[in-house]
Amino acid sequence: MDFTPEIKHKLDKLQEKYEAMGQDMASYLDGLLYADFLTYWDYIHLDTLLSLQSPKTPFPDEEIFIMYHQITELYFKLSLHECRQIAEHQQLTAQFFTERIKRINAYFNALTTSFEVMVNGMEKEQFLKFRMSLLPASGFQSGQYRMIEISATNFTQLVDKSQREALKNASIDEQFEYIYWKFGATELATGKQTLTLKQFIQKYATQFLQLAKAREHSNFAALYQRLESQGADVSELAEELRKLDLYVNVEWPLSHYKSAVRYLEKDPVDIAATGGTNWQKYLPPRFQKRIFYPFLWTEEQIEEWGKSWVLSVLKTLRNDK
Repeated sequence: MDFTPEIKHKLDKLQEKYEAMGQDMASYLDGLLYADFLTYWDYIHLDTLLSLQSPKTPFPDEEIFIMYHQITELYFKLSLHECRQIAEHQQLTAQFFTERIKRINAYFNALTTSFEVMVNGMEKEQFLKFRMSLLPASGFQSGQYRMIEISATNFTQLVDKSQREALKNASIDEQFEYIYWKFGATELATGKQTLTLKQFIQKYATQFLQLAKAREHSNFAALYQRLESQGADVSELAEELRKLDLYVNVEWPLSHYKSAVRYLEKDPVDIAATGGTNWQKYLPPRFQKRIFYPFLWTEEQIEEWGKSWVLSVLKTLRNDK
């Protein structure tokens, strides 16, 4: 076969590449010659991926529960991939920032719209039985989700709302003691930390604090305000950040709230979540009023944060009973 000028050019470039590294190009060509063609299933480790479901009970719907949570964590990993690109960009522009936030919003849109799998996709009777084998594990223990929050906003905004103003100038270590989710994993009867929370803190606290300090000046809120102060056109970025705020702080927790109402609300007594968390006050957005970008919302919008969503969901769910 005659080599075209294009192929000869590429071989010359390869030769230059390997010579610069002190390597023999012919040896690498041998490797290419003998290597098998790549397959889809090997590339994405499909067999391994499909083997990662290990139910603890014989109830078929437990596998749905496991797979959906695994899918969720993969979407969180995709989001964190974008978070790192934004935070570590050496010459960040409003356009690059906006494009990456759009990607994260697409991931959260997929998550929130697919949560019907959890709301209506399992038999309630099966769920209430197999969930007891999961104690004290809880979706509350998603470390990746907390890392997305830390990447998205000034750490002060993650402090419990009762302490947010008092601790706005405190150190990150001090603020971490009052981070909002610690108050969502307290025992219903005693108010003490649940085992779920204790396990979570033991595994992730150091990692969360390191990330919070690394993102002190490179979280999304800080980067947005820096670009705005430099005179960049941040109008489209502002719109995408508002969407992200709603996805993460309203739509996503509300999706969980719908699921909790569907499976755990039982008149006259509510069933505790697997982690023993006080989900009735922890999940509704109107109680937490966790807002990443308060400077992008009006006072009226902040005051009404999440209220209409919660009320409409409760009305719909109770009408369906």
